[in-house]
Parts: sequence; structure tokens; C-alpha cells
Amino acid sequence: MRTLFAALLLMATSALAQPREALQPLEELQLLAEQPVEGMLGGNLSGLAWCGDALWAVSDREDDRLYRLTAEAGVWHAEAELFQAPAPPDSGLPWGLRMRIWVASLVRGGALDFEGLSCDAKGNRYLLSEAHAGVLQVSPAGAGSWLNLPLGLVRQARASGMLLHFNAQFEGVAVDPAGERLWLAAERERRGLLVLHQQQSSWRCSGGCVLLVEGGKELPPAQLGSQPRGRDFADVALLQNRLFTLERLTQRICRRKLETGEVERCWSFASAALTDARRYSQPYGAAEALWVDAQGAWIGVDNGGKARGDGETRPIVWRFAAPAGGWGAAP
Repeated sequence: MRTLFAALLLMATSALAQPREALQPLEELQLLAEQPVEGMLGGNLSGLAWCGDALWAVSDREDDRLYRLTAEAGVWHAEAELFQAPAPPDSGLPWGLRMRIWVASLVRGGALDFEGLSCDAKGNRYLLSEAHAGVLQVSPAGAGSWLNLPLGLVRQARASGMLLHFNAQFEGVAVDPAGERLWLAAERERRGLLVLHQQQSSWRCSGGCVLLVEGGKELPPAQLGSQPRGRDFADVALLQNRLFTLERLTQRICRRKLETGEVERCWSFASAALTDARRYSQPYGAAEALWVDAQGAWIGVDNGGKARGDGETRPIVWRFAAPAGGWGAAP
């Protein structure tokens, strides 16, 4: 009887750990192409964006360059575009957390720790610095300048339970084509979405920065084990007035309401990502970067220099087809 009760309790706990949409089978996205990236000296691909006529990438281990990717013979060749970032402004992160981040940068490189990339219709690139909770704008000419974000941004995020832990800060950025609205994704413990609006030369929170905050745990796909882990966001993208979040643990892309961040529908890429050949030994996913367009999604894999099942050690870019009926299809 005790064994039966324990089993029923485990089932109930697992169900509670999952959001409602995760309890239903998700449509699997079709993998169209898989290409390793050659030429990213620091590796650690952490952001992707289609800007102008090319796909661009950023590494969280290099503070002075973006990479323009050119496809050739099944490989993405990365060509560096150098820029100079001014000293970052004070974001309001507490001293102790900033010191831990600084010490970590001495060991692994990448003092700015760029974790996201987006671009507007004018060709400006927006790089999210996890280490400094700031956004660097790089113009088409390669000039870097920090956005004037409000100090209340970090304060509101921390008051909501986000940005409290080392290596669990802002992880994704998305900007609208006009360059007037900016969304940030907080990674985990707790994860969330925030929005800012441009007012002349500065950015403001209109009615509050925080759109969504989520805590708790959920189950990964079976290939990654049966241990519930904390919910996460690895990146955020914008398409046709909807937000799309890359959810690394559960290996899925979710469409969310622009105004609230509420989830509308999710699609899985677990079947393609977690084959024996593509899987890494770590008990969580390695998908770090997301860009969504009408035809499909680009996902960048940050392997941290580790080999996956087939021995590949280079960063990977996957191209998935849009789901049947398009990204706006009803559940």
C-alpha cells in the first residue's frame, strides 16, 4: 500500500511540475538542416539574429566582435566584425553578485558575457550583457553604445524573484523592427519576461517592466532523465506581434502573448535534438539562441567546447521548418 501511495504521489507531483500545455503531446518541428560553425574562436555561440541579408552570431566569451555567418558546403563560416564597447553603465546589480561575475570572467573570458542578439529594421544589432544587465547597440558601421536603461529595471526584476542568483540573469533579448520596444528574458530561478519602451534617448517601463514571472520545476524529455528541474528561458524572439521563447530544459519553442507573456502554444524539437548522435552528456539541453521567421526557426547550440554523441565539438546551428499552418496556427 505504501508503494502504491508513493507512486501516486510521484505522479501527482510530476503533473503539478508541468504547465498545462506540457501535459499534452506537442507537434514536433521538422529539422531541415544542421550545420557546424567554423571560425568562432571563442566558441560558445550564445545568440543568433538574421540582420539584413545574413545570419549573425555572438559568443559569450568574446567582448569585441560579432560574427557574420556564410553557408558553404554544409558548414557555416564565421567572419568576425570587430567593435569597441564602452564601459558599461551601472545596472543596479548588487556588489556581491557583480564580484562573482567578475571573478568568473577572469577564469573563462568574456567580461561582458553577451547572451543574446537581436536587430531592428535599420540594421542595428542589440547585444544583451548578462554580466551587466545591459544592452549594447552596435550600429551597421560597427559603433557600440549602451542603451540608457532605467535603474528600476533590475530592481523590479529582483523584487519579483528574478536575477537573484549567479549565472541566472538576463539570457535573451528581442527588439521590434522600429527599435522602439525591447523585451528581455530572465533565465531561471525564477524565469520571466520584461518589456521596455523607448522615449527619445532613454528607455522606460510603461506601467511596470515585468510581464511574466514563473518559478517551479518541470520534467525534461525522457532522454534527459526523470529529475524535475527549474523552468528556464534560453532566448526570446519576436515575430508578427508575438513573442517566442526558447525553453532549453524541455526542448521546445513557445508562442506567447505580447502584452502578458502568457503561453499560447508550444512546439517540440526534442526528437531531432536528442538523438544519440546529437546529445551531450549534460542532463539538460544546450540550445542557447533563437531566431524565428515566417518560414521557420534558427536555433544555435552552445556546446561549451564539449563533444556530443557523434564527436562533434563545434557550435551547431539548426534550421527547423515552421509548423503546419504556420506559427500563428491555433492549438
